[in-house]
Amino acid sequence: MTTVITAQPLTLTTRASISTEVLVQETGDEAVLLDLAGEQYFGLDPVGLRIWRLLEGGADLRGVCDTLLAEYDVGAAQVEGDVIALVGQLRDAGLVTVG
Repeated sequence: MTTVITAQPLTLTTRASISTEVLVQETGDEAVLLDLAGEQYFGLDPVGLRIWRLLEGGADLRGVCDTLLAEYDVGAAQVEGDVIALVGQLRDAGLVTVG
């Protein structure tokens, strides 16, 4: 019998913590993340880098979305979907933990 473990769903109240095993190298307005544990690279575009910086500051996903809505001309549903999708990818890659 196989046990399937599913990741906790992300919501706007989710708080993500940056892994201590990640190095960040900014290249202009983009960034490359290196997961030291898994020896994998992960690229971030300018908006992804902005999200990363907000997560470093301790914001929950609602706070990240609120900041992005104030900074960019985009709808709330688009921002929320994009933030949740990116944080899910970061979590799955082991770059952040959520709780």
